[in-house]
Amino acid sequence: MSPDAQFILNTFAFLIWGALVMWMAAGFTMLESGSVRTKNASVICLKNLGLYSIAGIAFYIIGYNIMYVDVNGWIGSFKLFYDASPAEVALIGGNEAMKDAVVDNGYSVMSDWFFQMVFVATAASIVSGALAERIRLRAFFAFVVILTALIYPIVGAWTWGAGWLSEMGFSDFAGSTIVHSTGGWAALAGAIILGPRLGKFKKDGTVTSTPPSSVPIVTLGVFILWFGWFGFNGGSQLALGSVADVASVAGILVNTNLAGAAGVIAAVLVSRTILGGFDMFAILNGALAGLVSITAAPTMHQHWIAILIGFVGGIVCILSIKLLDKLKVDDVVGAVPVHLFAGIWGTIAVAFTVRGEGMGFVDQLLVQLLGIAVIGAFVFAASFGVWKLMDIIIGGIRVSKSVERIGQDAAELGIDAYPEFVLMPEDLEDDD
Repeated sequence: MSPDAQFILNTFAFLIWGALVMWMAAGFTMLESGSVRTKNASVICLKNLGLYSIAGIAFYIIGYNIMYVDVNGWIGSFKLFYDASPAEVALIGGNEAMKDAVVDNGYSVMSDWFFQMVFVATAASIVSGALAERIRLRAFFAFVVILTALIYPIVGAWTWGAGWLSEMGFSDFAGSTIVHSTGGWAALAGAIILGPRLGKFKKDGTVTSTPPSSVPIVTLGVFILWFGWFGFNGGSQLALGSVADVASVAGILVNTNLAGAAGVIAAVLVSRTILGGFDMFAILNGALAGLVSITAAPTMHQHWIAILIGFVGGIVCILSIKLLDKLKVDDVVGAVPVHLFAGIWGTIAVAFTVRGEGMGFVDQLLVQLLGIAVIGAFVFAASFGVWKLMDIIIGGIRVSKSVERIGQDAAELGIDAYPEFVLMPEDLEDDD
């Protein structure tokens, strides 16, 4: 294949895969808006629209440079803005002499930026759902700025940016830890500081069930996310300019689909035993847990292994939902079980499937565990510190009890998602 054709196919792939991942923002919006009570659905829509916009601008201004440009092992450049290469600008301006220089790069510079940007937006989306129904809008948006401009890019510099963890052999193909667990750790830190919703955990130790307000909307969100995951994992091949690349992408998409399906089956089989019945919400999260689990290593050719990885991921998710209830950590959409715990499992599973050159099983497992621990410690500590600092500076990151009772839609936006519905008062007298 000619270099021109490779350049065109690679660039086109970045853009199309990136658009699929961008569509996951719609999936998160549907998942979250259907999971919360109707009195908070409009705020969820605004949060997801806002976080995607903030992530794009923050990653353009500074995030991408920190993650990829002149990484010294720990961190990249603090230079502002990231634009098209001078060769591309000259070529677009009519200087045909620059064509070879552009083609030699293998893909358009900004197509890669776009593909990387939608991943950081995904990490921010994970935080949104976990903290729903009680986080103040301005506090959430302020945190997204820090997460997408600094925290996530630093993790990315250590790994995908060819930093110190990458040099040690840490492997995470499409981001079970780099994207999903990073979002999960940030969400966990915020949930701990925020505390549970009013009435979630009663004084007698019981847990108030908070089923989705719209199961069809949550289900739609899961299917949209599943669809977008083909771009998430398939696009992480980072090339489509050869027969080998195309064959690899085909296998990646098959493994992704099998793992998601296995997560569903696992959740169906174990939710009754662990959660006391068939839990539709938990089963939907089982699908996502299977998808998160395979994200670190979707390239294996023995496709039955993908089923096993996704199946275990579904079980990990259900167990984690039960664990958070025991610890009285309120995660509205199950983001921590899905993205953090299943992400950890998926990153460990790399050692069973893919190993770096000259690395045995034990060596790969140890470096995977090191990466999980270091990234987890950094993201949780940094996020906890940012949440705590904001809680002090802005006089609380949580809405008032009166706002929580009436709902953020009416109190903060003055608009109801479903104005024809009559909201019934809730019995929240037994708050813990």
